[in-house]
Amino acid sequence: MVGIGVLLLLPLLLATSLGLVLAFVFLQSLFLKQEPINNLPHGSMGWPFQLGETLAFLRPHQSNTRGSFLDDHCSRYGKIFKSHLFGCPTIVSCDHELNMFILQNEEKLFQCSYPKPIHGILGKHSLLVVVGDVHKKLRSFALSLASTCKSKPEYLHDIEKLAISLMESWKERKEVMFYEEAKKFTFNLIVKEILSMEPEDPVASKILKDFLTFMKGLVSLPIYIPGTPYAKAVKARARISSTVSSIIKEREKVDVGLKKGDFLDVLLSNASLNDEGKVSIVLDLLLGGYETTSILMALTVYFLAHSPHALEHLKEEHEAIRKYKPEKESLNWEDYKQMEFTQNVINEALRCGNVVKFVHRKAIKDVNFKGYFIPSGWKVLPIFTAVHLDPSLHENASEFNPWRWVGQAPGKNFSPFGGGLRLCPGAELAKVETAFFLHHLVLNYRWRTKGEDYPLAYPYVEFKRGLLLEMEPLETRLPEGNPSSDRR
Repeated sequence: MVGIGVLLLLPLLLATSLGLVLAFVFLQSLFLKQEPINNLPHGSMGWPFQLGETLAFLRPHQSNTRGSFLDDHCSRYGKIFKSHLFGCPTIVSCDHELNMFILQNEEKLFQCSYPKPIHGILGKHSLLVVVGDVHKKLRSFALSLASTCKSKPEYLHDIEKLAISLMESWKERKEVMFYEEAKKFTFNLIVKEILSMEPEDPVASKILKDFLTFMKGLVSLPIYIPGTPYAKAVKARARISSTVSSIIKEREKVDVGLKKGDFLDVLLSNASLNDEGKVSIVLDLLLGGYETTSILMALTVYFLAHSPHALEHLKEEHEAIRKYKPEKESLNWEDYKQMEFTQNVINEALRCGNVVKFVHRKAIKDVNFKGYFIPSGWKVLPIFTAVHLDPSLHENASEFNPWRWVGQAPGKNFSPFGGGLRLCPGAELAKVETAFFLHHLVLNYRWRTKGEDYPLAYPYVEFKRGLLLEMEPLETRLPEGNPSSDRR
């Protein structure tokens, strides 16, 4: 009976198997129809169909390396290869010429194209996801914040005041979780500049708490199930929006003569934006000013801890700046321009640490480049990390060497803040804040990392142990609240 049963089931089993094979061939043929026969870069599309190679691509690795995925694919297929990432057929570029070509042809041949879950968590009006004229309009507000800050002596004073205050809180501490301290510093500064909030303001603390939840979910698995990091982040974003909306409504009630003169006042004076757009801009500015700058600060401190020669040279530069300044005089823009080696240190930390690993774009037209064909509709990923760590472009690329920038301005082989129409509008502010913070840090403390720690790309940069530092105050320290002192 068993044998007969098997015989009776055999046609059904064969039919089922044949159906599965035909289904596989059908799906594959649908996919292959998207590919031209000739000139498409080599590569692997992965499996299953929708997931492709996404998990391998996003596998955490040290941010001062390309990671095993890129190492393997570049060695097998070259610097330009095809893959299937984030649910889309994709061209991955580790080639600096193609990267620059993509960035410089924004809205002509390529367009910003972040995955849908990112839209869901950032909001449809976020500067990161909007395109075309809407992006130009919103970006102009971000640029106005940068220009407003740079023109205000109060902004530079706020940087120093918060830096000194933070370092004073380390007086009796032998260890500091530096990445968290850097986040605290940059958050307090950005809410001060945008919303005129002091660190002790309970509303500022509420926003910070929600931002921490928001950041954890921003790059998590995008599944909206209650309790998941993604779901928590969506709810945190809604709470932040509600808080900012309340602040805006209260501010709109204030008489013109009683305005605070911060960026929110500038934003509210623009009648072309609705309330939702204003809230979205504030959220974007808070996110950019908080996260990117704190990562840059942490990377700089990390690399300096492993480069005593560079740290000593940096300290000498800041001692020289302080030597010729009158007692109690704050740093100014001219002082910042004199921090030439500091700029080299920051640039090298950006090159080695890679705050931004890649950006999302898609081809909006068929593109031919260097003998390769990029089909319209395909996702395109310019990988900045690969260019920054390319030994054919940077001598001893894996080495932290600030002197490589002496006498030369960073060029096309260096794009830590993106490029083209989407160049980060706050790039210069991030450098100013880091430079001023370093000024007080190197003149008041020596430090070393405790335990094994290094920057990880998730793809955003994180420190596995929070960058725990052993801190030792120097003998001569700045008086509390005093941005300067004589050093003998």
